[in-house]
Amino acid sequence: MDGQLIAFTGVAAGMVALPGADFTVVVRSALASRRAGLACALGVACGLLLHTALAVAGVAAVLAAVPALFRAVQLAGGAYVLYLGVRSLRTLRAQSAGVTDRAEAAPRPLRQGFLTNALNPKAPLTFLSLLPQFVPAGSAAVPRTLLLALIVVALALVWFPAVALLVDRLGRWLRRPKAARAVTLATGTALTLLGSGLLLEPLWAA
Repeated sequence: MDGQLIAFTGVAAGMVALPGADFTVVVRSALASRRAGLACALGVACGLLLHTALAVAGVAAVLAAVPALFRAVQLAGGAYVLYLGVRSLRTLRAQSAGVTDRAEAAPRPLRQGFLTNALNPKAPLTFLSLLPQFVPAGSAAVPRTLLLALIVVALALVWFPAVALLVDRLGRWLRRPKAARAVTLATGTALTLLGSGLLLEPLWAA
């Protein structure tokens, strides 16, 4: 592996592991069950695959060139993340009443993971700006960019399932009533704030 690939792997690993909506929904799903957590992690990786594919194809450049389209995707993503946050906070009432329906706690986790990542408009722009920095001058751009994209997806397939398995491992403690309510409050609040931030950012930038 050449020096640029090593450097890219380090940068990409930091980007993938950076806590955000993806991390939060994986934790939330893993608290429901190991299977749900792994499914959500796979969904996040699929979302990253979509973004890297868009970057390779150059479609992400359209988002950068058409502000209105970028804002539309941003609003859709913010609304979805906000919905997940509000839904999480609403489960606090059920937890307080002693209801522990895990299926309800993480409905369709694969879809949740995918949509949470796929509706993040900043991801394709990030990859569009990052990937070319690690394509050596004179080399074939498409094969190299595909390799970089695969590295990102591979890192996601390692990191997010690891998070899901760790949460499941600690699940016996995390699912205790007080701990479960605290985690639900934390993840619900985080998602609500992240979604609200995405929805309000266009107003701040105006």
